[in-house]
Amino acid sequence: MEESSGLSSMKFFSDQHLSYADILRPHEARARIEVSVLNLLRILNSPDPAISDLSLINRKRSNSCINQGILTDVSYIFLSTSFTKSSLTNAKTAKTFVRVWKVMEICFQILLQEKRVTQRELFYKLLCDSPDYFSSQIEVNRTVQDVVALLRCSRYSLGIMASSRGLVAGRLFLQEPGKEAVDCSACGSSGFTITGDLNLLDNTIMRSDARYIIIVEKHAIFHRLVEDRVFNHIPCVFITAKGYPDIATRFFLHRMSTTFPNLPILALVDWNPAGLAILCTFKFGSIGMGLEAYRYACNVKWIGLRGDDLNLIPDESLVPLKPKDSQIAKSLLSSKILQDNYRDELSLMVQTGKRAEIEALYCHGYNYLGKYIATKIVQGKYI
Repeated sequence: MEESSGLSSMKFFSDQHLSYADILRPHEARARIEVSVLNLLRILNSPDPAISDLSLINRKRSNSCINQGILTDVSYIFLSTSFTKSSLTNAKTAKTFVRVWKVMEICFQILLQEKRVTQRELFYKLLCDSPDYFSSQIEVNRTVQDVVALLRCSRYSLGIMASSRGLVAGRLFLQEPGKEAVDCSACGSSGFTITGDLNLLDNTIMRSDARYIIIVEKHAIFHRLVEDRVFNHIPCVFITAKGYPDIATRFFLHRMSTTFPNLPILALVDWNPAGLAILCTFKFGSIGMGLEAYRYACNVKWIGLRGDDLNLIPDESLVPLKPKDSQIAKSLLSSKILQDNYRDELSLMVQTGKRAEIEALYCHGYNYLGKYIATKIVQGKYI
């Protein structure tokens, strides 16, 4: 049984154009905020205060780059050092400019108090304190990304805790500092909830005799596999984020991949563009996460559903692609990081105009999923 404690070491990258968010201790994050405030005051006191611009890393797809993982199996997307400006003197960006300073003020207070808040809690605090500038959660989320881009440190370094939807079950023991170990095979079909406290996750001791880590797109499928105790027949750990992965679930998976580097990571997702997009977020990261996009990329393999599984599914279970599916497919096909066999699968979806859900395999019985996964593993049918 392998065992390891958290790893906090930073990676070093050969690409000099990589923009990334540092992981800082509270006093280091406070120092960056203080330096930013002093720089703003210096600019405002200058003879020409109209140059008071915030230089933020451009988080658009056009500024994304790819590391193909020459020295490692992990490839990832990241943002290059291209900037966009937000100015106090520009009517279109003035509110954005002020929002950044409002969020930094709250973060500074949080760090002084040695507290952590979720982005939802941050929203309600800002809604009370600054209703003229914050009226929706999305404005807070975007501003947090702006602050990360300005200070070049992770949101967790700013005292902002991830909200986690993730669950884990199977052949894994987790021991948080000062607590008894949790057996994730004995948590019932609901699994064990992954905490949003990244520092706690980083310091959690992990022990496992598993041979595989299996990401499951859907909560209902995760529930079925765990209830059937498939991990007793296939020595594995199941993880789900109940759809698109949050930071905490990606962090947890990355922790597992570094703690147990020899365990293959397999993904079971629907055969549709959204399923592939979820897999790619675990595998490559997401530009939507800004400077934190690359950090938790893992070498994930696609076990199913795939095009060669369609012969297992009745034609009646194939349903037409939705307009949203087509939009996701178009976005994925335009991505330079998508490998050829994934591109072929996506092209087949578009050509047939069909999609299939994992539940379609239930036509062979509710206990078929375990057999399906075992067959795929034995035959090495994952890409």
